[in-house]
Amino acid sequence: MMPASRASGWLKVAIYALAAVYLLNCLTPIRLHVDMVRYFLIKDCIEYGCPPDSDAAKDYMPYGYTALLLLLSKLHLLHSFVLVLINILYLTGGLWMVKKLFGETLRPYVTLFIVLLNWTVIKYVTHPMSEMQYLFFSMSSLYFFHRYTKDKRIVSLVAAFALSGLAFLTRSVGISLVAALVAGLVWQYRQAVMQLILRNRIYVFVLFTVIVVVLIFSKQLGLDHYTGVFTKQFQKGVTFAGMIKWHFAEWSEVGFNTSIVKLFPYIPSGAAKLIFTITGILFFAAFAWVLFIRKNSVPFIVRAYLVCYTVLMFDWPFYDPRFWVPVLPLIAAVLAQLPLPTARMPRVLATAFCAVYLVLGVVAVGYFTYTSLNKKVMVRTQANGAYRNEYETVLFGKPLSDTAHRVDPDALSIIRRYN
Repeated sequence: MMPASRASGWLKVAIYALAAVYLLNCLTPIRLHVDMVRYFLIKDCIEYGCPPDSDAAKDYMPYGYTALLLLLSKLHLLHSFVLVLINILYLTGGLWMVKKLFGETLRPYVTLFIVLLNWTVIKYVTHPMSEMQYLFFSMSSLYFFHRYTKDKRIVSLVAAFALSGLAFLTRSVGISLVAALVAGLVWQYRQAVMQLILRNRIYVFVLFTVIVVVLIFSKQLGLDHYTGVFTKQFQKGVTFAGMIKWHFAEWSEVGFNTSIVKLFPYIPSGAAKLIFTITGILFFAAFAWVLFIRKNSVPFIVRAYLVCYTVLMFDWPFYDPRFWVPVLPLIAAVLAQLPLPTARMPRVLATAFCAVYLVLGVVAVGYFTYTSLNKKVMVRTQANGAYRNEYETVLFGKPLSDTAHRVDPDALSIIRRYN
């Protein structure tokens, strides 16, 4: 058996190698995604103006990530390399906050490998989208709240709520973070809540003012739009039961570390969806058992946030495994506390599952890095080839006539200006 010090050394080498591979992805051409295009169009609308009836002017997406794009544009740094590097820094900062949050109870190498080798994290680090920014702000908010429970310094509490505000401005799901912080205060300090309010009237007044301002400017922040989103989706045939199935299937995509579409060539789509829904229920139930029933040292604020976030996500009428990227470090940190089973058969099964997860993760990070460094492959595979003509027009001088009948001027402009 390898000595612990030697094993730790090899694990460090593996983490550094993985970090280096992540950094190689800074060389990727800018990766288009339908929501990413929306962010850039909103940025252009703010920076250069746009018709009041245009899609960008009416878009409900929060402006937190758009503000970053606008700042980088003003600094002449809005390029693919910088955007991916910032995502990597956000991810690194978020993971550091998780380490500080869990302290000595965290098994860092297990947590890092679960997160860094998950295909959803690898994918969205390379995309100029809001996932990593939200992850950083939310993990930082949780850390400062947890620190407040230890040091009782009001500045830590203010920092927690301020960071939750930045998270909310980045992604509207940040409202779940605010709810978790309030729940944390009420639960852990229920006897002292009134004393706290009386002793810190100014801070409470500031917080109350912020909430009132958010409600007053809810239309500008895009909050009013979401009720319409639900109505429109259910009018299109989405049902509550179908929505729940979607989100359990997302858990399978994250847990199995592969996209469900990878199975479609080998298994009928209906069967694949049924399998992923059932296994997603099992994954979710197992995680809930670890989080709430099995003895652990997970901070209360983490549990509260995971509950609030999950309730909100399971009520969201869209399907996308990237919804779980912002909480994956917390899920990984909780699961990392589990020891391998002692019984032979469960131990073999657990080892085999971990091995498959790691292999699929290595394949995913290798594939994304390969496409980042090989433009010809990337333009064919990015977004399943939806933007192939736009990429080829900019990168190779002409589109291939057999891939599409038109070139999207917005996508073309983004590639040309920010690649």
